[in-house]
Amino acid sequence: MNSFGIVNFGLFCAAVLLLNATPGPDTAYIVGRSVAQGRAAGLVSALGISFGCLFHCLASAFGLTAILAASATAFTLIKLAGGIYLIYLGVRMALAKPVEAAAPSSVKDERPLNKVFWQAAVTNVLNPKVILFFLSFFPQFVLADSQHKTTAFLLLGAAFVVMSTIWNSGTAFLAGTLARRAGRNPRIKLWLERFVGSAFVALGIKLATAKH
Repeated sequence: MNSFGIVNFGLFCAAVLLLNATPGPDTAYIVGRSVAQGRAAGLVSALGISFGCLFHCLASAFGLTAILAASATAFTLIKLAGGIYLIYLGVRMALAKPVEAAAPSSVKDERPLNKVFWQAAVTNVLNPKVILFFLSFFPQFVLADSQHKTTAFLLLGAAFVVMSTIWNSGTAFLAGTLARRAGRNPRIKLWLERFVGSAFVALGIKLATAKH
């Protein structure tokens, strides 16, 4: 890795694992979709999050992240958009109707998987903390005098995406399995969805009020 200007790669991997283990908007979305729609939707959500991370990796490698982080206006707009989006998703989930109260022909909070994918991607892309993470975290593992900084950022980004995809897929599988068991009791599943929805709203408010 040193030939590409990357240093302390083992430490980088350990830090990525710790980051993924810390709950945030990405985890909340994956768990929320897994609870509402099952493991398949949760796994698609994990892929959507990975797509968002890929966007951040490319932006970091080619300097877009630094430009966005340096602009207070851009940071504020992304912060507000991300917070409002999370609040919208959370309110929608928290106000979901019980299965028995829904019309016989309706399907409770069933979204097409392509929509689930893009919602997850947007959730990740609009998180300004992810932008700042890539800006402040990745450079610590790239030699300042390296002639291959772009390549180094892309390689680190690829490692980040692979590790995050594996972790998030496991989260989706576990949450979907637990939700399927809880689904045998509609009332338990309903309160699970309301709990996750409330967590979304809280995360959205926290994100929207975060300081630069």
